[in-house]
Amino acid sequence: MPNKKKILIIEDEEAIADLEKDYLELSDFDVTIKADGESGLEEALGHDYDLIILDLMLPGLDGFEVCKRIREKKNIPILMVSARKDDIDKIRGLGIGADDYMTKPFSPSELVARVKAHLARYDRLVGSGQPNNDVIEIRGLKIDKTARRVFVDGVEKQFTTKEFDLLTFLAEHPNHVYSKDELFREIWNMDSIGDIATVTVHIKKIREKIEYDTSKPQYIETIWGVGYRFKV
Repeated sequence: MPNKKKILIIEDEEAIADLEKDYLELSDFDVTIKADGESGLEEALGHDYDLIILDLMLPGLDGFEVCKRIREKKNIPILMVSARKDDIDKIRGLGIGADDYMTKPFSPSELVARVKAHLARYDRLVGSGQPNNDVIEIRGLKIDKTARRVFVDGVEKQFTTKEFDLLTFLAEHPNHVYSKDELFREIWNMDSIGDIATVTVHIKKIREKIEYDTSKPQYIETIWGVGYRFKV
């Protein structure tokens, strides 16, 4: 079940805030209310929210200042609301980083519709703007090169830096037999000078983490008298 989207309402009129909260919760959002600029700003910067509904006229810090400070730190959608109908306020609000501006009074259903639209748009932008992680997947083994994480049948395994580098190098060059000397030069960036036991130890540790049966490895094969091969 997907996590609920989290909405922060910064609004000093309790009746309006409660009404907005009720309608948003009916649409399955997780909603928090703050009633002044300082506490709203602190909440926005201190926790992760998917969207902020920000009143312009607040005690203490006004909505413009709150919006400006949030935007300096976070790129989430901000929907500014106000009873003031002046175009200059709308222009200023949008100019300092608000994504939308609604003039009170408005119907709660319109607010919910705009919230959903901005969340959908933000998800599309973030989704298209983020490159996919560079991942190698082979028979239940998943190597996420970008995040430097390894999973076996969905269970994450903890790898040291060199173990990860060695596994990744072999997986990126499947069916190629490498000697221990070659692997030592490649991963440790130096000649082995007889220290090929380091490779053997690392292969053993990797197998213990990814193989179902280390006596019959299905990923990293030992080619006797030569070295190792990653089998696909």
